[in-house]
Amino acid sequence: MTAITKEEKQDFLAGLHVGVLSLSDNPKGPLTIPIWYDYEPGGELWFITDPNSLKGKLLKVGVRLSLMSQSEEPPYKYVSVEGPVVSIDESTEDDLLAMAVRYLGEDGGKQYAENSNTSGGIIVRVKPERWLSVDYGKG
Repeated sequence: MTAITKEEKQDFLAGLHVGVLSLSDNPKGPLTIPIWYDYEPGGELWFITDPNSLKGKLLKVGVRLSLMSQSEEPPYKYVSVEGPVVSIDESTEDDLLAMAVRYLGEDGGKQYAENSNTSGGIIVRVKPERWLSVDYGKG
């Protein structure tokens, strides 16, 4: 049995993984790209992007997207969520710093945030509604 409980899915998604985001780019097919993201169990998933990037131009409130997060080492595990974008707002320096520290640690995150152009970024929030997962360590 490779099934994962709801709590295990949420805890895994909240862990530190590079996410793989997919959203429709009709008629070309889905745009699929790696992103930094954050998630608290029971809450909304969020990420920051440039509104002028292809990803940023495709994102609108109500658009549905998928994000998959996986382990890189055996036994493999993944969690994929699908849901609507529920808000898009201007991001702040604090948002960028929090995300950079999450992925790069305190020193690396501060350096990344200080050297980044934070003006004009957007913070995108997604409500996870549909969950898919497998934990091959349970097999």
